[in-house]
Amino acid sequence: MLSQSVKRFYDPTFTISPEYKESLPDLQNGPASLIEGANVPIQQVGISNFKLPLHIKKRDGKTHLLEVSVDGYVSLDANKKGINMSRIMRTFYRFKDEVFTLDTLESVLQAYKEDLGAQEAFLRLNFSFPLLKPSLRSGMEGYQYYEVSLEGHLDSYGRFNKFMHLNFVYSSACPCSYELAEHAREVRNIATIPHSQRSVAEITVALKDTFYVEDLVEICREALQTETQVMVKREDEQAFAELNGAYQKFVEDAARLLYQELDSYNSIRDFVVRCAHLESLHSHDAVSRICKGLPNGLR
Repeated sequence: MLSQSVKRFYDPTFTISPEYKESLPDLQNGPASLIEGANVPIQQVGISNFKLPLHIKKRDGKTHLLEVSVDGYVSLDANKKGINMSRIMRTFYRFKDEVFTLDTLESVLQAYKEDLGAQEAFLRLNFSFPLLKPSLRSGMEGYQYYEVSLEGHLDSYGRFNKFMHLNFVYSSACPCSYELAEHAREVRNIATIPHSQRSVAEITVALKDTFYVEDLVEICREALQTETQVMVKREDEQAFAELNGAYQKFVEDAARLLYQELDSYNSIRDFVVRCAHLESLHSHDAVSRICKGLPNGLR
């Protein structure tokens, strides 16, 4: 119960003096004696999923203004109680009017290290990136949205590592189902439909050079060929059926096709891929994971 002497009142006229501000308690920046648990370093401390609109640069030099969810972290040394969490947002907001690419993250990360006195800093921007996609035959266009993340890490030696993550949705027609369906038609004159399913490739690439979302999308389109469609009329649906027939694939095929395409790009230093076929035949998913295989690389 509150003491009778404490007033239940908010005073909108109250103003902060420098002396009053200085008197406010700050436990996060308190002495090491206040540390709870083991007095050891923590690899990442910060906040996730704070949102704001940002200008994301496209390959043609123009920008998309998108809602972006931001994760920002710094390392915390031993003998330090904590960090000032609000500085993660306050520092980032200094860059809110910038045009963001992967390389922009390095400037934000350097500011994190300086503002929070940290050895390392981490940043991840998550957003849906729209690209106009033409239909296969009807000539219509519609927006395909891609789940993308831009990630940066500035280590204690000042080395900047940058990554892009993409979820690419495609159709996978099962080669085994196709052969069994054809057998039933030819041998028994039975109408059959081979099964196919919506599938997703979750891709992470570690990058050396300038790279754009459109670049990674094009790599996936070239490797897999059967991206799901946006605008569809009858002629497009027939074309998509033909496309799936031409590019049938098991989940293992999808992983190897992506490996082949990703491995051919000099801008990509390392990569890891997870393909999942959300089976229409089975009650479970078929999954394949593959990585470039560099020593101490992505796994």
